Amino acid sequence: MGIILLLLFVVLAACSSDSTTESGDNTASDDDSSQEETDNGEGEEAESEEAYSFTIMANLHTPEVPNEKVLEEIEGATNTDLEIQWVPDNNYEDRLNTAFATNSLPEAVFLKNQATFIQFRDAMEDEQFWEVGQYLDQFENLSKLKENVLDNTRVNGNLYTLYQGRPLSRQGLIYRKDWAENLGLEAPTTTDEFMEMARAFTEDDPDGNGKDDTFGVTDRSDLIYGAFKTVSSWFGTPNNWGEQDGQLLPEFMFDEYKQTMDFFREMHENEYINQDFPVTSKTDQQEFFKNGTAGMYVGSMGDVGSLKNDAEAINPDVEFDVHNQIAGPDGEFGVWAIPGYGSLLMFPKSSVKTEEDLLKILEFYDQLMSPEVMNTAYWGIEGEHYEVVEDSALPTDDQALFDREVKPYQAIEIGEPESNGRYEGHFEYEVKAKSEELFKDNENYLIEDPTVPLYSETFVNDGSRLQAIITDATYNYILGQIDEAGFDEAVENWKSQGGDAIIEEYNASE
Repeated sequence: MGIILLLLFVVLAACSSDSTTESGDNTASDDDSSQEETDNGEGEEAESEEAYSFTIMANLHTPEVPNEKVLEEIEGATNTDLEIQWVPDNNYEDRLNTAFATNSLPEAVFLKNQATFIQFRDAMEDEQFWEVGQYLDQFENLSKLKENVLDNTRVNGNLYTLYQGRPLSRQGLIYRKDWAENLGLEAPTTTDEFMEMARAFTEDDPDGNGKDDTFGVTDRSDLIYGAFKTVSSWFGTPNNWGEQDGQLLPEFMFDEYKQTMDFFREMHENEYINQDFPVTSKTDQQEFFKNGTAGMYVGSMGDVGSLKNDAEAINPDVEFDVHNQIAGPDGEFGVWAIPGYGSLLMFPKSSVKTEEDLLKILEFYDQLMSPEVMNTAYWGIEGEHYEVVEDSALPTDDQALFDREVKPYQAIEIGEPESNGRYEGHFEYEVKAKSEELFKDNENYLIEDPTVPLYSETFVNDGSRLQAIITDATYNYILGQIDEAGFDEAVENWKSQGGDAIIEEYNASE
């Protein structure tokens, strides 16, 4: 009995001790409880804020993949863990097609250009990629993307991509200002004045060395990004396709296209243009301009910066200028426009399995589109890769550093400065700064391509092959190897081999 009482006493004492600990030392109890709740809360918060991981496939425009200094800044600002599959630009389409065929696309995939977008249109219609248009209004920055550019990327009214913005038209004239001043010439304002400058730069010894060693226009084997398409738009030629008698027809079926061919034929006959331009590379075209052989370069006015740097190494006294408004025979100025995007970003359903995952990825791109993060992606780290000058970004003089650590990340930009708020570039070379302003001026005179939102299956399958017929005929006409009847015969050949079907399909899809 004594043992039982002793045990009972021990149990009661223990209970009394526990009660005292819980209620007698309130401070200790609250602190312990608070710490426990804090630990649990931090655990939940840490779990909810765990970095979201996904993979991006992007074009690499530099010889080597970048180091991850800038990437780490982006990841920290967006709470993501990114893997970027860098694919050299010249191999990108092959790699993209292989990954699509083997069902191994990552979560976010850039399309290289408009042609690649058209190629994947059927897959988008087949709902193999997420439709994202319905979600953009949920995001502060993604909702700022330009509606007119978004419309150019819709498929049957649906939006499957985010765009990487580009100026609608960079096209114009870069010319030797010092040569023009030597000859008393102003920037040409009409196609007739353009021809006169080309003549004078060829025949009137613009460099004053007493030798017959110069010519007017340097061009290359590219009817689009060389001189031809820009000059063609000055003549009022439609941009790829135009309307005639209520029907969409290709540009080469318009009189203005033939007038442009006549213009180039005259320049070629008079040797105002490099005689072998249909087989000249871009490198060789630019070399003629940089080394003082040619005085006029039609293409992207933004090229003036790099052209000037190389030209000054040969001739420190060289002077360039840029100009855009050159009116055609009708007295009007127009310039062809791209659809407002370079690359496009899409999200395969094969890798982005749920709507929840898609929204997390879109949240990253929404954060990327904030000015702070986009400046990091596009310009790098302030004070290391660029400085802010007059509310614009001045990149470091160390081009190798910039190319190694920053430039590749410009390929993942979404939107453009107007929508994502990043700094535009600061250019100490005044002519380069002028070219940027002329890009904006061009937007007042754009000739749009009406077929951008339309679809032709025949064009997707056979467009490149058929275009080769017209390209060859255009060059052959300019070189004097065929006449107008020969060109018309090539057009009929284009129509019979599938062109008529393209015309019919584009008109049916309006």
